[in-house]
Amino acid sequence: MTPGESRSDANAGTARVGIGYDSHRFGPGGPMILGGVSIPGDVHLRAHSDGDAVAHAVTDAVLGAAGLGDIGALFPDHDPANAGRDSIAMLADAVSRLRGAGWLVQQVDVTLIAEHPRVTPYRDAMRQRVAEALAVALPNVSIKGKSNEGMGWIGASEGLACIAVATVVPAGA
Repeated sequence: MTPGESRSDANAGTARVGIGYDSHRFGPGGPMILGGVSIPGDVHLRAHSDGDAVAHAVTDAVLGAAGLGDIGALFPDHDPANAGRDSIAMLADAVSRLRGAGWLVQQVDVTLIAEHPRVTPYRDAMRQRVAEALAVALPNVSIKGKSNEGMGWIGASEGLACIAVATVVPAGA
């Protein structure tokens, strides 16, 4: 903002886009949490929080779009309060901060890159949980799964990665 400009002036008529990324290694024992959904199996994502790479990437995308930093600044992994923390709750907290800064999430598009788990059986439940955390209608959340076709650390099933793009708009626009 420039001197004399109000927060609403700085946001007026401007849609903004942010990109988020997260990746985690697999660890023994399940379940795995993705998009706020518990996926049964014998692996989980190793992380300080619950390891939900979908929620982490979306959180970074919405924070970045609004110019509000990143997930590591809001929820540092050295803070014991974040140990095992529900990443969908962290996403909802980030969205609350967006509202306080005069922004609303318009839509998100998420791509999960993994050899496993397959996204299709869990897609609708993930979209619902993410939409609720973002306070948007279900059609405004897209989640897709892509294979790495056996290439690299993802192809070797050492872990997975997630990319998210979010659009935010000024509140009241």
